[in-house]
Amino acid sequence: MKRLLLALAAASLLSGCAAIVGSETQSVRIDSIPQGATFVVQDESGRAVAEGMTPKTVVLEKSNGSYFGKKSYRVMLERPGYVPLTLPLREKANLWYILGNIPLGGFPGWLLVDPFYGGMYNIEPAQVQPVINPVGARGG
Repeated sequence: MKRLLLALAAASLLSGCAAIVGSETQSVRIDSIPQGATFVVQDESGRAVAEGMTPKTVVLEKSNGSYFGKKSYRVMLERPGYVPLTLPLREKANLWYILGNIPLGGFPGWLLVDPFYGGMYNIEPAQVQPVINPVGARGG
């Protein structure tokens, strides 16, 4: 019985809350008004990680596996006759990481486990749906 309690206590100290309830990937819906634009999603290194035609849902990694290695992305949209558009996707620490580690002792999750794991981040916005403007259109 003592070994079981010791194992449970050690597991709780060595795990991070975001690693327990989060995931390493996130679905992001890429859309546009009007629909039918082609898009490419690039990561922080400029590598294309997803592409397609709007509307489409893509799955993106939230961490590069390094310490506090959050990803960042940009979505580039194009459609013939419309002005090309580039939008950023950002990652922010989620509440599971910020507050959820407190019951587990805090520091092991905040500093040792979660920083290597993408579950501590949320990609924002989770749905992209910009209005793309026709070439030559003027704002009112």
